[in-house]
Amino acid sequence: MKFKNSAFLFRKPSFKSSHQLPLYPNITTCNLHGRKSQTLVCDIHGTLLRSQSFFPYFMLVAFEGGSIFRAFFLLLSSPFLCVLNFELQLKVMIFITFCGLRLKNMDIVGRAVLPKFYLESLNLHVYEVINSAGAKMVFTSVPRVMVEGFLKEYLNVDSVIGTELHTIGNYFSGLVSNSGLLIKHRALKEFIGERKPDIGIGTSSFNDHLFISFCKEAYVVNKEDMKIGASSTIMPREKYPKPLIFHDGRLAFLPTPLATLSMFIWFPLGIFLAIFRISIGIFLPYKLALFLATLSGVKLSLNGTDPSRLENGKGVLYVCNHRTLLDPVFLSILLGKPLTAVTYSLSKMSEFISPIKTMRLTRDREQDRETMQKLLSEGDLVVCPEGTTCREPYLLRFSSLFAELTDEIVPVAVNTNVTMFYGNTASGFKCLDPIFFLMNPRPSCTIEILGKVPKELTCAGVKSRNKNKEQSGASSSRYAKGLGKGRTTRVYCTQSYPIFLQKTISTTQTRNLLITWQGGKSTHEVANYIQRQLADALGFECTKFTRRDKYLMLAGNKGLVMQNP
Repeated sequence: MKFKNSAFLFRKPSFKSSHQLPLYPNITTCNLHGRKSQTLVCDIHGTLLRSQSFFPYFMLVAFEGGSIFRAFFLLLSSPFLCVLNFELQLKVMIFITFCGLRLKNMDIVGRAVLPKFYLESLNLHVYEVINSAGAKMVFTSVPRVMVEGFLKEYLNVDSVIGTELHTIGNYFSGLVSNSGLLIKHRALKEFIGERKPDIGIGTSSFNDHLFISFCKEAYVVNKEDMKIGASSTIMPREKYPKPLIFHDGRLAFLPTPLATLSMFIWFPLGIFLAIFRISIGIFLPYKLALFLATLSGVKLSLNGTDPSRLENGKGVLYVCNHRTLLDPVFLSILLGKPLTAVTYSLSKMSEFISPIKTMRLTRDREQDRETMQKLLSEGDLVVCPEGTTCREPYLLRFSSLFAELTDEIVPVAVNTNVTMFYGNTASGFKCLDPIFFLMNPRPSCTIEILGKVPKELTCAGVKSRNKNKEQSGASSSRYAKGLGKGRTTRVYCTQSYPIFLQKTISTTQTRNLLITWQGGKSTHEVANYIQRQLADALGFECTKFTRRDKYLMLAGNKGLVMQNP
């Protein structure tokens, strides 16, 4: 049997004709000036995206929105897709990927997972032309739900016309709607009527020539040019339409058929390695655990010098940026000493397998401050003021609570790298976060201990006020009720303070006023200073986004792990 359609799985169909196709100029020759009043039409796969394969994006939906079993079934079907024509290929992939899939899951994948891979595959030349146009329309044969969110959110596309899928209630049936697969040149005629678009972009395939032939100007993206000068078509991160700060999903690679096959072959060994790596961290001494972890492929490195313990016996406060749930564990192993970590919404499984002591915070500021103050008096403490992880080179806004605890603060810059699985998620099972991170063949974590923050750049309030209180005896303990919540908290005010400070309420704003009167920095100034210091050390950018922003964007919730009573 002759498999003349064997390339369909990886590329869009290209039909040869006895008549020579008209020659259209390359997209690089398109003039970008004076296009704001013009209308542009194009496809996304093979045109706007450098990848001409449909398969990886279906695999992302199957794995992240469905399950590993759905993804495995899609992989098994890939050899049989080679003997099918283009229309049947697409229908089979749609059926396997979407049959029984919840509409909500597809919405999450389309919003939180796919944009990252689309941005990484954007064709720079095509994007520049699209960005120069006024009205933008995209016609594609792939399901509209897979591309519409990205195109409208990141590229400001006005209209997305794609294949519509049949649904039953809140689930996809796996079938296309009654209109069938979208045929681009027919859909273009039906959508715009007799009015011709100003610019059309396509590939050198016969179908795309039919599509762009209706336009006043037409340009093509040549496969040969993309192969030879691939680097010139890659979209640099700094030119992204919007910064890629948040994204979700477990897969850290574009799941082409070969890459997906490699993942499934690795998966059983990865589970064994993860269990082994967790076990040595729990049961073995730090030095031996570090040695065996390195032999198993985990790369841990430490830069900087660990500061000495304070003379008063209090522990050191390590302030880290947050890349994975294992950041405090890696710091403890590299320093060779036990640490206590505080965190929000820690799952019971993660708490159970943690080799270091963990304490769950309550989001009640006064209660959390007292808890951390007590832990700090017992030993060294690790805090991640971002409150959640961030995969990309950005730092989220730092909570200023840690700045109230002590003026002995040590910033710690943490960076990690994975090649197969991400060790954090916003919408998946968070209890599996450390397992997925340790399932990577060679996960790495680089930790740099920066110099202790100078006291003149800290609040220098908690310790100083208590010391002054003991020496002079001129302090009076006052109680004041907080506004709105009816709380009562002890606030120390010296007799030398103005009357308005002695009568202020017990809030963070009050504490900042008292600290500023003493000549120290406010808690927000300290938090912002340390955030900037860590960003400079890592080469990251600071943002004002918070944990709440991340979970609302990615998962549509506030990121709380519900605990069973």
